[in-house]
Amino acid sequence: MPYADRQLPESTELFLDHIAHFVPDMDAAGAALERLGYRLTPFTHQQNSLKPGEPPVPAGTANRLVMLRRGYLEFLTSVADTPLAQQLQAAVRRYIGLHLLAFAVGDAEAAWNRLQEQGFAPTPLVHLTRPVELPAGGTEDARFSVVRVPPGTMPEGRIQMLTHYTESAVWQERWMDHPNRIEELHDVLLAVADPEEAATRFARFLDRKAEKKGSAWHLETDRGALSFVAPDALPDTLPGAVVPAAPFMAGYSLISADLAASAHHFLKGGGAVEEIGSGMLKLTLPAPLGGTQIVCARGQRAPWRG
Repeated sequence: MPYADRQLPESTELFLDHIAHFVPDMDAAGAALERLGYRLTPFTHQQNSLKPGEPPVPAGTANRLVMLRRGYLEFLTSVADTPLAQQLQAAVRRYIGLHLLAFAVGDAEAAWNRLQEQGFAPTPLVHLTRPVELPAGGTEDARFSVVRVPPGTMPEGRIQMLTHYTESAVWQERWMDHPNRIEELHDVLLAVADPEEAATRFARFLDRKAEKKGSAWHLETDRGALSFVAPDALPDTLPGAVVPAAPFMAGYSLISADLAASAHHFLKGGGAVEEIGSGMLKLTLPAPLGGTQIVCARGQRAPWRG
């Protein structure tokens, strides 16, 4: 089945599944997203266990999601003093915004074993759950297995792979119909001191090939892509981007089914919107969210893709 007709990878495919902003105030973040024309899932506390069948315990984090026709955007905050929440709090102190990339795989355990063989020393496989409200009433536990590596192994942020087990509960139609007409997560730009080193390391991590084009390095998955540039290239690659200390995730691109509707909702919601080319907008997100979105019409690609 073509990937356009499904959310999840098959066999050995690898998808850019979602990105996550780390935010200190979910009320402010949620209000900002709704003003920009996004529909959000309810505020939900996460739980995890290290072994299937073990009683889940609070992860110390909670989220709201922007579900898309392909992929989704996550907004995470801390709600308790756990090791995972402490990592989130440390990242927020550095900057509010994009700190997590998650890639969907068909078999999380196989991905864990490959990373172990590659020397990434992954932490024990985590089994996450969170309750999801169902349209007909009641709830279902959304279930995931998540592959993580120790903090600092991938200094660009929290880079992980996961396997979904409850697609219909996670991607509900009522949450994918956004007034701003955003439909797809497309690719991500990372600013790093050594683009070749970072791209080569990500290629080993994801079992994909990295290639150089101009001054940037690029890595394609079966759905979605990553690009790596030096911080001093950002003024040309992503003009106006705020630059904290490298490495950091500088921005990401989304696909809109109606760019005029997207621009209307962004402006109505108080976003800083700039047309940066034919069929392309740059949205500097409000302070409670942090970061930059590039919104493209279908057939267009983010400026860093060339």
